[in-house]
Amino acid sequence: MNEKSRMAEYLKVSNNLKVGKAPELSGSDRTLYRILEAIPGVLSWGLLLVLVILSYFKPVWVAYFIIVFDVYWLLLVLYLGIHLFVSYFKMRGGQRVDWLKKCQELDAGSIKGLPEGCLAKKGWKTEDIIHVIIDPTAVEPVDVLRPSFESIINDGFPTKHIIFVLALEEREGEKGLEKGRILKEEFGHLFKEFLVTVHPDGMAGELKGKGANQAWAAKILKDEIIDKQGLDYDKIVVSVFDSDTVVYPSYFACLTYKFLTVNDPYRASYQPVPLYHNNIWEVPFFSRVAAMSNTFWQMMQQIRVEKLATYSSHSMTWRALVEIGFWSTNMVSEDSRIFWHCYLYYNCDYRVEPLYFPVSMDSLQVQSTWKTVVGLYKQQRRWGWGVENLPYLIFNVIKRWKSLKKRDAIGKIMIQIHGFHSWATNALIIACIGWLPIILGGSRFNSTVLSGNLPQVTRNLMTVAMSGLLFSAIVSTLLLPHRPKSVGLWRKLYTRILAVLEWLMLPVGIIIFGAIPALDAQTRLMLGKYMGFLVTPKERR
Repeated sequence: MNEKSRMAEYLKVSNNLKVGKAPELSGSDRTLYRILEAIPGVLSWGLLLVLVILSYFKPVWVAYFIIVFDVYWLLLVLYLGIHLFVSYFKMRGGQRVDWLKKCQELDAGSIKGLPEGCLAKKGWKTEDIIHVIIDPTAVEPVDVLRPSFESIINDGFPTKHIIFVLALEEREGEKGLEKGRILKEEFGHLFKEFLVTVHPDGMAGELKGKGANQAWAAKILKDEIIDKQGLDYDKIVVSVFDSDTVVYPSYFACLTYKFLTVNDPYRASYQPVPLYHNNIWEVPFFSRVAAMSNTFWQMMQQIRVEKLATYSSHSMTWRALVEIGFWSTNMVSEDSRIFWHCYLYYNCDYRVEPLYFPVSMDSLQVQSTWKTVVGLYKQQRRWGWGVENLPYLIFNVIKRWKSLKKRDAIGKIMIQIHGFHSWATNALIIACIGWLPIILGGSRFNSTVLSGNLPQVTRNLMTVAMSGLLFSAIVSTLLLPHRPKSVGLWRKLYTRILAVLEWLMLPVGIIIFGAIPALDAQTRLMLGKYMGFLVTPKERR
């Protein structure tokens, strides 16, 4: 292959890594991508429809399937419950560590047993590291953004080693510019650099969302500060935060220590535990349960690192970010796409390092209860739209098959298929399909011994599985933050008691705010009805 052909092949592969959906391709590639986009929805709807049909024609088969599935669900609940507790104690342990002191000990060379390939072994110091924080904002008011700034100032890490980028949207107009002026005047002098960028509206090929805003801000930062000042790419760690992200004290020291002590730090992203505690004392119970359920899932994923991908607020190296060409500008789920982009770009040699350390964001809250219900459903559907990364992953594994670690790539694909399929179907199978053999099976099934035993067996298995709710209730109570002064003692006691009781509503919640929006997202992708980015409303009361 000559040089021209090699360059053409490189550009083709590079373009494949930037594809967002089938219409951006042509010919056979477009057809293949559309088939891959349909797979999640076909698998989910296919299983549900097959079980409905067989409940009429072969109800005994479905009954046995339900019993086996219930046993599987019971074992899964117990397995995940153990992971949840392990992750909780690891996170609490991480919060008790004096990370600034650990960094000082690292600089002094007094910490032993570090891996040979880590940067600390090469003599790198904490003071060598520069942190970049990119904070994209669209319509959030100043009083939502200000706590994030205050938490960074109070983190304890020297802010003169932090570059802050406030990424505004042009479509917000003068209101956005005024927001930037206020925050820069209040906090700008405290950082090494404070950059305000304005992402132009309506740029060709872009989806209106965080990814395009972040990418624009990062490019401006590269040109105007990092390259102009000749800063070392290898010594810069980038944290991209949601606009409401509040860091807990010592977060950046913890991140710095992790970066300096892991093997091959440039082939890793760094994922904290997302809590939704900023307004946890104010939101309706269903919003609180949905937010806490998401936290628990991420906590359990931290233990199962092979399943972990970046989510929401996370960190990565500037070197990797520049090499892949920054965030995708045509994606809704840019937070997880950045991981898969890196994973494929580096031929499967990329991972997520779990930080057993929390950051906090807002639980969803709108003006009224009904609007909060609608907003929560749309938020969960947007999270379910992360399924768009599955066809992207499979497509690029096919295109790069010769150069990838095949076993690792196939394993990642299977994990993603199982995860999204379970999200959309498990709760519906347990809550609805389990009754269909009795309802649709008629006398052929209802005259059998199995028909009389099925409800009792299912009830007994699900009763034991309810221990998972007990795990969730205990951990959610332990995680609740300290009572703010504005919340009275009786309100605190009431909320903590309610935090246990409200988990009884989880079976309903995981259908309304879990399975259905996930199935909704997969159906839209299957039909080519692509979603745009939904800005989650953020309010303070």
